Amino acid sequence: MIGADGQRDEDEGAPGPGGRRRGLLKAAGVALAGVLVLSAAGAGWVYWHLNHNIKSVDINGALGDDRPPKAVATPSASASPLPSGSLNILVLGSDSRSGKANAALGGGDSTGARSDTAMVVHIDEGRTEATVVSIPRDTLVTRPSCPTPSGGTSSVAYGTMFNSAYSLGGPVCAVKTVESLTGVRMDHYLEIDFSGFAKLVNAVGGVTVTTDEDIDDDQSHLHLKAGTHLLDGTHALALARTRHGIGDGSDLGRIGLQQKLVKALLEQISSTSLLTSPAKLYQVADAVTGSLTTDTGLDSLGELTKLGQSLGSLSADHVRTVMMPVVAAPSDANRVVAREPAAGELWASLK
Repeated sequence: MIGADGQRDEDEGAPGPGGRRRGLLKAAGVALAGVLVLSAAGAGWVYWHLNHNIKSVDINGALGDDRPPKAVATPSASASPLPSGSLNILVLGSDSRSGKANAALGGGDSTGARSDTAMVVHIDEGRTEATVVSIPRDTLVTRPSCPTPSGGTSSVAYGTMFNSAYSLGGPVCAVKTVESLTGVRMDHYLEIDFSGFAKLVNAVGGVTVTTDEDIDDDQSHLHLKAGTHLLDGTHALALARTRHGIGDGSDLGRIGLQQKLVKALLEQISSTSLLTSPAKLYQVADAVTGSLTTDTGLDSLGELTKLGQSLGSLSADHVRTVMMPVVAAPSDANRVVAREPAAGELWASLK
């Protein structure tokens, strides 16, 4: 059980080491595939409900052709109908959704949206290896001109915070800014909100993480002693957001915790017997789909399931997590800028 301090009670068994650890997207796909089985067995309303949960944004239509080129796929000799080419997916964690659930967890309203977490997930051709690159939200960038939700167009902004792109123009501007920064085309976009992330963690029974130092952060309401903890959704979200209670209080320390949390969640989902428990399967699938905003290429249960199935050979052991190389900004010691040529070399390796 989870104690009041967020720690596992001593008589609670630790998760066993058995089984291969699967990637987060694959695990979500397995859950969604199970839902498809349920719907085929007569629960068509379940399929409709979960499919209806997913929100989408037409990023390709908004950005047009003024983008980096798509990766050229090598023809596959396999007869499998599943795609196997490389992919780049921009994954954002945001507080963009209004409502009581997000407000209780510290989320902003619909006019104060922020992207608290940004990761570029690169999946290699063949889909057996992946690299997750975190972009610090405090990075100063040149934000390109973006279409705005009101129908206008924003001006180019120099030396502005990376996460201002989402605040200004939502997913479309976030994608365009990442593509401008990296020179890499984003094939897809996935966004998860505060309450959805917390629900997902609760649905799989919490996540087990080990912290190397005490964390005392009144702003994220997180107080943990160094050691191993089983965290529920609220505490896991607080861990993902904490920054003032660790290291120098910058966004860089938080990124390490976020990457550790992603792997812990991936492992927990993979070790949960979703297909043998229809109730838990539905709970997880409802949390996943209900918290997602995607591009129009992934806005259906079928497309998400197909993506998950295509990652069947991707294990967590072959997922590398890194941060974009940065240095302190000359204009502001509390901000960072991309460190060249290292950052450029990293992005070039993902094309």
